[in-house]
Amino acid sequence: MIEIIPAIDIIDGKCVRLTQGDYDTKKVYNEDPLEVAKMFEAHGIRRLHTVDLDGARSQHIVNYKTIEKIADHTSLVIDFGGGIKSDEDIDIAFASGASMVTIGSVAVKNPALFETWIEKYNDNKIILGADVKNGFISINGWKEEGEDKLIPFLHKYVNKGVDNVLCTDISKDGMLQGPSVELYKEIMKEFSNLYLIASGGVSCIEDIDMLNEAGIPAVVFGKAIYEGRIKLEELEKYTNH
Repeated sequence: MIEIIPAIDIIDGKCVRLTQGDYDTKKVYNEDPLEVAKMFEAHGIRRLHTVDLDGARSQHIVNYKTIEKIADHTSLVIDFGGGIKSDEDIDIAFASGASMVTIGSVAVKNPALFETWIEKYNDNKIILGADVKNGFISINGWKEEGEDKLIPFLHKYVNKGVDNVLCTDISKDGMLQGPSVELYKEIMKEFSNLYLIASGGVSCIEDIDMLNEAGIPAVVFGKAIYEGRIKLEELEKYTNH
């Protein structure tokens, strides 16, 4: 059974969504992310993916107080990404109540530092963020296309002990046109034991059903809920078990 992980993206302490990572497309859905988190929890959701979009832009954690608030007032397992670039940032994330962190840019730009984090937090606390565009890894809030091809990039870190990967197809993100099921199948074929979290493009409950049928372990999505295309009640078949 696929794990359901709603996303809360944060700018200025508010719950927002972007389209394909473009800050000019920002839409505020709720002034209070805690309210949104509590709503998810009330429908049986157990885990939350949070992204500090201010942090991603400014290259260091910014919205950690919002994470603290959610951690203090819900029992959700929080995974946190956006702006984690240093030991200090990762310490702040965990101190603020995150159970896991998603790291993308550092894994590309500073592999030595990332590898120290894999060793230090090896009990499933590190999620490798693999944001993909045209088969290549993108970094720094998707503004920069890297030189790493997806599958070799994953091999490199799976061999070093990474078990959790959040893979976002940037071309699909926020487009509500369906997820890249074939891409995720390809990854699972290559890495059968990977805890792969699919992200990008989910537009309706049928998309989640499709990922579930494909054997994808988990899915992150946000816009489809905020735009009313997926009702929280529809998710209960995946959360009440």
